[in-house]
Amino acid sequence: MTLTPVTTLDLPQLQPYRTLRGNLFDTDNSFVADSPRVVLMLLGRGIRPKSLLATEAFYIENQAVIDRYASDVSCYVGDKEVLGQIVGRNVHHHVMMHAYRPESVPLEALGDRIVLTERLSNMENVGAIARSAAALGVDAYAVPVRGPHPYGRRAVRVSTGHVSRLQVHLYDEIVPTLEALKKRGYHIYAAEAIPEALPLSSIRNVPKKWVLVVGNEEEGVAPETLSVCDNVVQIEMEPEIKSFNVAVATSIVLHWLRVG
Repeated sequence: MTLTPVTTLDLPQLQPYRTLRGNLFDTDNSFVADSPRVVLMLLGRGIRPKSLLATEAFYIENQAVIDRYASDVSCYVGDKEVLGQIVGRNVHHHVMMHAYRPESVPLEALGDRIVLTERLSNMENVGAIARSAAALGVDAYAVPVRGPHPYGRRAVRVSTGHVSRLQVHLYDEIVPTLEALKKRGYHIYAAEAIPEALPLSSIRNVPKKWVLVVGNEEEGVAPETLSVCDNVVQIEMEPEIKSFNVAVATSIVLHWLRVG
């Protein structure tokens, strides 16, 4: 492992650490992740790094992990003050990683349990759903091409890197995608609070292959999407409360599909 000292972040090769925020990706399909926990999780799951920017203490503590990528990754080292320039404050997570996000997994190669989102707008919700999905044994995460990506910087952080445990599929149009999944034997559930929805607790004998569709934070799942789902379910709650946060609701439904 060869460390390249940096005293300024004005170097061209370090610009992604400043610019790849939110849902932004570089032209080579790369993203930025930060914090030791997240970076080490991603490396352990085989995410391919381009470079690391960290304190010397991080490199010393994690040399065995980093040495596995020694021939392919550029290692930049700086003190906390230099690294803190990126976030605009003195506190820093000690490490950032510029890495390649995985390619979209083809529909026919996805596992048996899939979460599919429709038009989510909040990156934190995208990340929180990824974390819950990984914890509850989901195989794949299907998201629209035009929307927040699970490997967006904030989403990766909120997922604490556990998004790397999921296959990620990018779809163009939701209805044809769901119809294709139905032809492949998946049972399609949608989580939506509408009068005709089934109580979640009534769902029994969950099939081996299923998809859970969750919708936009404000508008929910679109009617045309609901029309191709096999079941619409809603979580029983107090009548004065209209809904849960979408990430919370997804976690509850996923847990029921796992144990119900």
